[in-house]
Amino acid sequence: MVDSIEKIVSLCKRRGFVYPGSEIYGGLANSWDYGPLGVELKNNIKNLWWRRFVHSRDDIVGLDAALMMNSKVWEASGHLKEFSDPLAECQKCHARYRADQVGSACESCGGKKFTEAKQFNLMFKTQLGPVEGNNVYLRPETAQAMFVDFKNVLDTTRKTVPFGIAQIGKAFRNEITPGNFIFRTREFEQMEIEYFIKKENWQDSFEHWRREMLSWLEDIGVDLRHIHELEVPAEERAHYSKRTIDFEFDFPFGRKELYGLAYRTDFDLKNHFAEPPYRDQDGAAKGDPRQGREEFYPHVIEPTWGVDRSLLAVLCSAYDDSDKNRLVLKLKSGLAPYKVAVFPLSANKPDLVNKARSVYKLLTTNYQLLPIAWDDRGNVGKRYYSQDEIGTPYCITVDYQTLEDETVTVRDRDTMKQERVKVEDLESYITAKINNAP
Repeated sequence: MVDSIEKIVSLCKRRGFVYPGSEIYGGLANSWDYGPLGVELKNNIKNLWWRRFVHSRDDIVGLDAALMMNSKVWEASGHLKEFSDPLAECQKCHARYRADQVGSACESCGGKKFTEAKQFNLMFKTQLGPVEGNNVYLRPETAQAMFVDFKNVLDTTRKTVPFGIAQIGKAFRNEITPGNFIFRTREFEQMEIEYFIKKENWQDSFEHWRREMLSWLEDIGVDLRHIHELEVPAEERAHYSKRTIDFEFDFPFGRKELYGLAYRTDFDLKNHFAEPPYRDQDGAAKGDPRQGREEFYPHVIEPTWGVDRSLLAVLCSAYDDSDKNRLVLKLKSGLAPYKVAVFPLSANKPDLVNKARSVYKLLTTNYQLLPIAWDDRGNVGKRYYSQDEIGTPYCITVDYQTLEDETVTVRDRDTMKQERVKVEDLESYITAKINNAP
């Protein structure tokens, strides 16, 4: 577990996980770009989530909705009225802060006088087309499209309650005080499910998703000893929530919210649909069309996972510099940007390079192992440590013995143990290692 955010920021820039946005032009405050390794790690997190919560379940379907929606959506959802933070301004330098986070002095100039707090709506406003005043908003959450499309999903999938709609996508919030690297940004990505239930089942469903969220954290390598469940009091809950739990994580900069689980009741569907959008099918399923035909508004349990915060928590959890001689990123195999790296013992020996290239090509036929790293820079020891630092679980070295007996050296990232494996067995050997990794 890392002990400072500066170490993570340094690693991310140095190894191509995350770069400052627009850096050559002086940057843009709290804007970050995911580099070659960062985009692989991010996609692995999203793909694992989708496989687990959509492909592996028959009660959840997916959606990918537009970023911009009719402004009436945000009026109905309450965001135009409720989605705001208190804003205070330093009277000396005009720096702006969230009023509930203002310290004893301005961080920019030291001034101690602030304006009276005013509510500041967090939604980004833009203009649709060339006509002035045709305003729309970038979505501040992914949830509303799942409610707006609820009836369409019902009609096309024939799902019955309980069932869920899942979505992964960008959201935008004009945060007053973003910060702490990628923890709080104005542009971020969410993995979210709206799970539709009958009102009387909300507590059981809420508990089911609470357990699922904890299980997911274990899946991605986050130590549950650093996870804390916060029961959010009524006065701090969102306007739509009857119960909310925040899953907080011990980040290097303090204990902060990682995920959220909310019981949204039937607030959203009632605001979007004038008539109940769901007809109970229980009676019809039992062969009696006179029963179970009640129309009602399903209630909703909403588990929400932040993609960027997931990635940050994974990096913080996997970071291990306890060995003074090397830094190791102990990522779960399924999340590692590269599952395997292939080296020739020497880049100056064509026979070794050619053989290593053939091994590399052999492994690229297995999609489970992709992408595969090729590294022929410097000496093998430095290559090992370079791969350790980016989290590659296994390194394969082609040496002179390979030319004699068709075996290669496979090195384990965490233990540094090496084993000779026949080239013809290599694919199955590595695949088994990855699939059976804890």
